[in-house]
Amino acid sequence: MIAYRLITNDDTSEFCHRITEALSKGWTLYGSPSYGFDATKGVMRCAQAVTKDVPDQEYSSDLKLGAL
Repeated sequence: MIAYRLITNDDTSEFCHRITEALSKGWTLYGSPSYGFDATKGVMRCAQAVTKDVPDQEYSSDLKLGAL
């Protein structure tokens, strides 16, 4: 199975730490990051898709992707 996650957060170092943590756990960047302005909060928001090949795992909607 290839797992897919879209990691989002405000444009702070916390976002970069979340991406770095995912990469350190074997996730791979998928595409380019995206940025957008959140008018409600008045901040820039970031998003980055990541994928991970998990050959011994079958997909289930109950799967906790962040735990892979």
